[in-house]
Amino acid sequence: MKPTNAIFSGYGTSIFEVMSQLAKDHGTINLGQGFPDTEGPEDIRRVAAEAVIAGPNQYPPMMGLPELRQAVADHDRRFYGLEWEWQRDVLITSGGGEALADCIFGLIDPGDEVVLIEPLYEMYLPLVRRAGGIPKMVRIEPPDWQLPRDALEAACGPQTKLILINTPHNPSGKVFDAYELEFIADLAKRYDAYVMCDEVFEHIVFDGRAHVPLASLPGMRERCVRIGSAGKIFSMTGWKVGFVVGAAEIIAPIAKAHQFITFTTPPNLQRAVAYGLGKGDAYYAGLSGDLQDKRDLLARGLALAGFDVLSSSGTYFLTVDIRSVGFNGDDVDFCREITTKAGVTALPVSALYQGADVSHFARFAFCKRDEALIEATERLVRYFAM
Repeated sequence: MKPTNAIFSGYGTSIFEVMSQLAKDHGTINLGQGFPDTEGPEDIRRVAAEAVIAGPNQYPPMMGLPELRQAVADHDRRFYGLEWEWQRDVLITSGGGEALADCIFGLIDPGDEVVLIEPLYEMYLPLVRRAGGIPKMVRIEPPDWQLPRDALEAACGPQTKLILINTPHNPSGKVFDAYELEFIADLAKRYDAYVMCDEVFEHIVFDGRAHVPLASLPGMRERCVRIGSAGKIFSMTGWKVGFVVGAAEIIAPIAKAHQFITFTTPPNLQRAVAYGLGKGDAYYAGLSGDLQDKRDLLARGLALAGFDVLSSSGTYFLTVDIRSVGFNGDDVDFCREITTKAGVTALPVSALYQGADVSHFARFAFCKRDEALIEATERLVRYFAM
């Protein structure tokens, strides 16, 4: 038999799927994969259900329903002062994952260099390689997750086509500050590069911080594509409704990629997301406030179990140093051990790096019911007290 595609075949099963399956096999509290264990706002779900009955249920427009594209443009104006023409600058996708693929396939030619910041969401690198891009890797590392400016500048050059940033950042919980964003913007302008901004956690920032889209900086609107996710905004990750926003000249080739990948997204879900994006400020404040409370609840429990807990300014995630509880193996062994013996599942952070030299940190998701977080930390307290 002839070989299959070497790039995708060379990757194993997703670490998220591996750990979630291990959690199911052992009946654990799964704090490894970042999905809420509640069902999301009922009023939004009702709009989706009613839209199925009312119809239409046929192909919606390839770019997305006009009402949702308008709602996305209104959202960006409301929260960030960004002005977009919804007819040309907004594309609806089947989740943030599809949006990533569309952007990479729509912007990258073989031989183009793409700057990536580790640790990174596992979809980035396979997609860049499959598009023929040449990855140039830069690392932020625990415990402080500082952006290494010299290394980032050295990774850029005349062949740099795209810089990919994720803020708020998974798994670190880092929210890039104004100085870091300005530095990235200056590099993009200096090397005439696009910037792909994975901002799916935009409304999940803590401690009075505000998310700042890179596209809002001077001279960056025409260089940035901004990716958002209704799954994260409304705590319904299974809905897979995403959006890409940018200048029409950038969106056009990305939309061509979308045309040949999924073409459309379910119309009832689009209609419900359009409704949801219009929710009042209290909803958005409640989203970040509730998750900040959950972050603090989990952090206190992990500290009681003996962990050094790293700070998190956004997202669903907390990182711990596993050496602080006397564990001498690597993070993969640690996550397997606490799954099989303590009944709690986490994610090894090394899986989100290329190479295993960052191997003493584990990521816990706090987007769960309070009782699940309390029970999980009580199990860990008991286990590490043995």
